[in-house]
Amino acid sequence: MDLSYGEGAETFRREVRSFLKGAWQPGERRKDELKTFIRDFRTKATDAGYLYRAIPKQYGGSEQPADVVKAQVIREEFARARAPMEIGGNGMSMLVPTLLEKGTPEQKDMFIRQTMAGDMMWGQGYSEPGTGSDLASVRTRAELVGDEWVINGQKIWTSQGDRATHMFGLFRTEPNASKHGGISYLMLDLNQPGVTRRPIRQMTGEAGFYEFFFDNARTPASWIVGERGDGWNVSRTTLKHERASIGSADALGGTFRKLVELAQEMEIDGQPAIKDAKVRDALTKIEGWVMAHRYSSFRLFSLAAAQEQPGLVGLMMKLLLTETGHEMALLAQELIGDHALIEPASAGTRGRGPEKWLDQIMGTLGNSIAGGTTNIQRNIIAERGLGLPRDLAMEADK
Repeated sequence: MDLSYGEGAETFRREVRSFLKGAWQPGERRKDELKTFIRDFRTKATDAGYLYRAIPKQYGGSEQPADVVKAQVIREEFARARAPMEIGGNGMSMLVPTLLEKGTPEQKDMFIRQTMAGDMMWGQGYSEPGTGSDLASVRTRAELVGDEWVINGQKIWTSQGDRATHMFGLFRTEPNASKHGGISYLMLDLNQPGVTRRPIRQMTGEAGFYEFFFDNARTPASWIVGERGDGWNVSRTTLKHERASIGSADALGGTFRKLVELAQEMEIDGQPAIKDAKVRDALTKIEGWVMAHRYSSFRLFSLAAAQEQPGLVGLMMKLLLTETGHEMALLAQELIGDHALIEPASAGTRGRGPEKWLDQIMGTLGNSIAGGTTNIQRNIIAERGLGLPRDLAMEADK
């Protein structure tokens, strides 16, 4: 297996490294001064063709030819220099690619540049109470009144809901149509009368998700992406980008290295835990999964470089990422022992010592939901990849 990128890529790597050496010098800047420096740095990096490569220049991007090898080199070198890449979040990773593919020219002009600048922060409005994994059964209504959509209902499990200024999501606009054909993909401003946001406290004590209530909230009729009643197909575009954004080649490697350090730090019968045969066996199994994820990412990378369809590789990687992360958290919990019973807020989970693992342990449970639940991922892989019969439980729900 040849994992080298080729001489052309290595020449490009030296160019990126030289740019970063000159442009990324944050020094001792703090707060507002640092924010200004980062904004200016992103502008320089975009002008140099390293950031926002897939976005046309007319919307503020660098509009570079699609090249997955160069994109990977840029990610690696920016990470090595600890330099910021594009503004993240739902807006850049999901909405902007969807608008580029499905949006009108007016929508692209209005939303893409402001999202890139961080002036628009987006929450995702998909999940609703009682809908579970059946996304097409959303009930939040949007009724066209004049030149506005009037929205009533509730959305839940919206990440980054505290900072979101806008929302994109699915709303039922055709109550008499089929389940999949009666929904539309709308965008709306969250800072208006008729919108109430409420934090959802997690077991860590933090509010990582929010729920939103709509009581005659309004959004312009033109803020619909795609055709009316075709929101299901538009949403598949968004979910495709969401799943592609979860994880990287070394997404598990850093956590595994910290797990090994924890095993070296903690003791069993007066000896470092890593000397215990059962601990070493567990670490060996986990390392195998970590390596499997890493090489699967190279497989996905190679498919993209050859302009071939990834098939189910992305779903398999997401499943492996979630399951391996959870197994690492469980082993960390065993190694921590009594410390795992300490309340995170009092333990200082982001401080020193083994207590910093507590958020990781609890957070992996939420990761099994993000981007599609683990069981749904298994069903898709089994049915579409292996040709197995449909899940009987899913058939019974019809």
